[in-house]
Amino acid sequence: MGKRVALVLAGCGVFDGSEIHEASAALVHLSRGGAEVKIFAPNIEQRDVVNHLKGSPAEEKRNVLVESARLARGNIQDLAELKASEFDAVIFPGGFGVAKNLCSWAVDGKNCTVNEHVNATLQAFHSAKKPIGLCCISPVLAAKVFPGCEVTVGQDKNVDGRFPDAETASAITELGCKHICKNVNESHVDKANKIVTTCAFMCKAPLHEIFDGIGTMVQEVLKLA
Repeated sequence: MGKRVALVLAGCGVFDGSEIHEASAALVHLSRGGAEVKIFAPNIEQRDVVNHLKGSPAEEKRNVLVESARLARGNIQDLAELKASEFDAVIFPGGFGVAKNLCSWAVDGKNCTVNEHVNATLQAFHSAKKPIGLCCISPVLAAKVFPGCEVTVGQDKNVDGRFPDAETASAITELGCKHICKNVNESHVDKANKIVTTCAFMCKAPLHEIFDGIGTMVQEVLKLA
C-alpha cells in the first residue's frame, strides 16, 4: 500500500500563490512513488492578487482555497479538515503564496506570524514524528515553527548570481535554526525532526534541475514515512 501524503497549497501562481511547476513536480514524483495524495489549502482571502502578465498588483480579491482548486483539478479540501492521523507525511510546495498567505514572511521576514491551520498542521505531523517536506521558500515555515531545526533554501551567498534571495539563509539562522547549503538538484534531511527541504526556484536554474531536486525531496519524505 502506498504512503498517504497531504499536499498543502497556497493559491495558484508564483507571485501570489503556490508555484505551479513546484506543485506539479511534487505531484508527479509522489505519483511515481506510489503515494496516495490528498490536497489541502486554507479557506482564507489572499494577501494580494498579482497580474502575472504585468507583474503588478490587481485590484481584486481571491480566496486561497478556491484558487488552489485550479491546481488540484477541483479535488481539494479545507486545510482545517486535515487530520495528521490519516496521513504518513505532508508536503508544502513553494511560491510567494507561502510567504503571503500561509505566513507573513513576505512582509515581516523572521518576525512573521504563521497561519493557525498551517501551524497546527506542522505541529501535528511533527508531534507524530511524521515527515514534513518543504521546497523553495516553504522551509521558512519550519524555521519559524521549529527553532533549532535544519533546512536549506539553497546557498547562503548569491553564487554566480543564481541565488538572488540568499539573505533568506541568514534570516533562518537568526531564528536559531541551521541553514545547510545545497545545490538545486539536492535536498537536505533533518533526521532528528524528519524535515526534508530543497531550494527549487530559490535558485535560478533550468526547470529539469528544479524538478530533479524536488524529486529527491519527495523520495526522502517517502523513505521516512
